Amino acid sequence: MSKEGKEVLKSGIWYTVSSVAIRAVSIITSPIYTGMLSTGDYGIANTFNSWIEIFNIFTCLCVVYSIGRAKLDFADKFDEYLSCLQGLSSSFAAVVLIGAVIFREQISALIKYEIPLVIVLFAYLVVSPSVEYTLQKCRYEYRYKENILISLITCIGTVACSILLMLVFNDRRYFGKIIGSILTTFLLGICFYVRILLRGKRFFKKEYWIYALKFGLPMIPHALALVVLAQIDRIMIRDLCSESDAGLYIYGYGFATLLMIFTNAIGQAWLPWFNEELFAGHREQIKNYQKKLVLLGTFLTIGFVTVAPEALMLLAPRGRAYWIAKWVVPPVALGALAQYFYTNYVNVELFHKKTPIIAASSILAAVVNFGLNAVFIPRFGYIAAAYTTFASYLFLMLFHYVATRFVIKENVYANLYMFLAMLFTTGICLVITLFYQNASDGEAYVLTPLYRYGFMVLVLGIFAIVKRHDIMLLFDYLKQKYLKKNVKK
Repeated sequence: MSKEGKEVLKSGIWYTVSSVAIRAVSIITSPIYTGMLSTGDYGIANTFNSWIEIFNIFTCLCVVYSIGRAKLDFADKFDEYLSCLQGLSSSFAAVVLIGAVIFREQISALIKYEIPLVIVLFAYLVVSPSVEYTLQKCRYEYRYKENILISLITCIGTVACSILLMLVFNDRRYFGKIIGSILTTFLLGICFYVRILLRGKRFFKKEYWIYALKFGLPMIPHALALVVLAQIDRIMIRDLCSESDAGLYIYGYGFATLLMIFTNAIGQAWLPWFNEELFAGHREQIKNYQKKLVLLGTFLTIGFVTVAPEALMLLAPRGRAYWIAKWVVPPVALGALAQYFYTNYVNVELFHKKTPIIAASSILAAVVNFGLNAVFIPRFGYIAAAYTTFASYLFLMLFHYVATRFVIKENVYANLYMFLAMLFTTGICLVITLFYQNASDGEAYVLTPLYRYGFMVLVLGIFAIVKRHDIMLLFDYLKQKYLKKNVKK
C-alpha cells in the first residue's frame, strides 16, 4: 500500500473509532438525563433538536453538500471556497434571524416553545454551520487528529453544560437541557467562523456562490425529507399520543442511532477515497472494498438488535419506565442499515452533480413516511413509527438504486450482494426479536437472553466459516503489521 493509501486508511479508521466513541459517551451519560428528567421533559428537550435540524436546512441552504466535489474542482483554492460558502449561508441565516425576531410570537405558537428559545434557536443557526464546514475540511484533507479534537470538545462540553444548566434551571430542567445541548457548538461556531474567514480571506465571490447554490438548493427538499424521516416521528407521536410516548420513542431511537453514528462514520471516512477513486475511474476497486463494508454493516446491525434489551436497562438502571423502548430498536436499526446502503448510491449522484434525483427520491420517501405514520401511529402507538421509518428507508434504497443504475447509468457496486445482505439481516433481526421478553415474565426473561446470544453466536460462527479466507488475510495483515514490528523492537 502506498504512503498516501496508508494515510487514507489511518484517517478512516481513526475517524470511525472516534465518532463511535464520542457518540458512546453521550449514550453512556443518558442514565444521568433519564434520572434528572421525566419522560415528558425528555421528549420536550429532544424535540427541540428536531426543530433545529428542520430550520437549519433552510438557513444554511444545504451548501455543505457541495464541499466534497468542490475539493476536486477547486483544489488550489479550497480555503477561499469555504470562506465564501460560509459567507453565503451566514448572510441568509442572519436575514432569517431578523425575520424570526419580528415574527417571534407566531413561530413560538407554531413550534410550541417559549419566545426566548425561539430567538436562541435562530441565533444558533447563524454560526453553528461553521463547525460542520471545519469538520468537512479536516475530513477531506485527512486531518483526523483535528477532527477528533473538535468532536471531543463538542461532546464533553455538551454533556457538562447540559448537566450544569439542568441543575441551574431546576424547576424547568428541559430548558437547561436545551441550552446546554447547543452552547458548546455555538461558541465553537463563533471561533471557526472567524478562522475560516481569516484563512479564505473572501466573503463573496459570484462563481463560488452560484456553484454552491446549484448543489445546495436542490438538496433542500432532500435534507428536509430526511429530517422528516428521522425527526417527524417524535413530533407526530407527541401530538397524536403523548409527550411521554415521544420520550420513550426518542430513548429507544437514541440507542439505535448509535449504530447509525457508526455506519455514518464509516461512510464519511470512505467518501473522500471514493470520490478520488471514481474520479480516477477505478470502479472495480470500489466494488471490492464496498462489499466488505456491506458485511460490516450487516453484522453490526445484528449485534445491536441482540443486545438492545440489556443495553437499555443498563443505560437507565433506575428508569424502569424506559425499558419498554427496546421494541423500537430492531426496526430503527434495520432502517439505519438501509440508510447506510442507499447512501452509497447518493454518493454517486452527488459525484455526477445529479442533485434533483436525490431530492425527488427523498421527497417521495418522506410522503410515504408521513402517510404511514398518520395511519398507524393512532392505531398501534409509538412503536409503529419505528416500522414506518424502516419501510421508508427501504423505499429510498430501492429508488436510489434505480436512479443510479438506470438514469445515471453508473455501475460501481455489487447491487445484488447489497440487497441480499439487507434481506438476510432483516430475517435474522426478526428472529432475534422473537426472543425479547419483559422483565415481568419471570423465568422466560432469564432464558430468552441466552437464546438471543446463542443465536447470534451461531450466525457469526457460520459467517466465520464462510468468510474464513478473508478473516485469515486480516489476521496475517495484523500479525505482519504489529507482531513483527514488536519483535524488531
